[in-house]
Amino acid sequence: MAAQEQTQDQDLTGKTVVVTGASSGIGAAAAQRLAARGATVAVVGRSPERTAEVAAKAGAQPFVADFARLDDVRKLADQLLDRYPTIDVLANNAGGAWPKRTVTDDGNELTFQVNHLSPFLLTNLLLERLTRSRARVVNTASTTYRMAKLDLDTANAPTGSFNQLGAYGASKLANILFTRELARRTEGTGITTAAFHPGVVATHVYDNAPLGFGWFVRSPLARPFFIQPDKGAEPLVHLATTADGAAINGQYFHRFRLEPPRNKQAVDADLAGRLWTLSERATGLTSTE
Repeated sequence: MAAQEQTQDQDLTGKTVVVTGASSGIGAAAAQRLAARGATVAVVGRSPERTAEVAAKAGAQPFVADFARLDDVRKLADQLLDRYPTIDVLANNAGGAWPKRTVTDDGNELTFQVNHLSPFLLTNLLLERLTRSRARVVNTASTTYRMAKLDLDTANAPTGSFNQLGAYGASKLANILFTRELARRTEGTGITTAAFHPGVVATHVYDNAPLGFGWFVRSPLARPFFIQPDKGAEPLVHLATTADGAAINGQYFHRFRLEPPRNKQAVDADLAGRLWTLSERATGLTSTE
C-alpha cells in the first residue's frame, strides 16, 4: 500500500499515455485520473460519442477504433505515431465477452481478437516508439485466467464448441502470457510491462452475459458485490506510474498484490513463445505462408 500511496499525486506533466477501452468503465476512470495529474492522454474507444465525451471531460484527445477490426488497430497505430513523438504508457484495457462463437472479418474468433490479438498488434506496431520512450505497457487481465485452459489449436478456431466464460478466461490467460513474453523479448530495452486484475468491477464487459446479468451489474442492486470503475482503475494507474519498474516487470497482480501463478500455463515459456508466433500470423505481422 505504501508504494500505491507514493504514486497518488505524482506529476505526469510531459508524459503521454494511451488508454484503450477508455470510452467507459475502468479505462475512462484511468484516463481522467492520469489527465488530472498532467499527462497528455489519448482516449481510445469503440463508441465515437462516448469516447468524445470521456476525452472532453479529461481534456484529452479521442481516437475511435473497433478492436474487432484489425484495420482499425493499424489505423489507430498510425494516428498515434503521427501525433505523439513519445508514448510513455500504453494501457491495453479494451476487452469484452460474447455468448456465441463469432468470426471477425479478419478470420479470428471475436473474443480472442478483441482481448488478445488486437492489443498484441497495437503494442507491436508501437514497439519502436515505446522502446525509444522507455515506456510502461500495462495489460488488463482477470482472475478468470486461474481456471482457464489455453489450447492454441482451438482458441482462435472459426468453428467448434464454445463457452463464453472459457473463451474469456483463455483470452485473459493469453494477456498474462503476452506480458511475460513481452518482458522477455524487451529485456534491457527500458520497456516495463505488467498485467493486473482490477477487481470485480461493474462495467460494460458483462453486457453480453445471459439472463440480463449486464443490467444487474450496473444497477444499484449490485453495489454490495461489485466495485465501481474508479476503484477498478486504481491498480492500472499504480502500475503505470510506480517508480519500481523492476519489481513489476513481467508480473501479474491481483489489484495491488503480486500473485504467484495459480495456473501452470501462465508460466509456460514454450506456450508463451508459441502464442507469440500464432499472434504474429493471425495479425499479419508475419506471413502465413
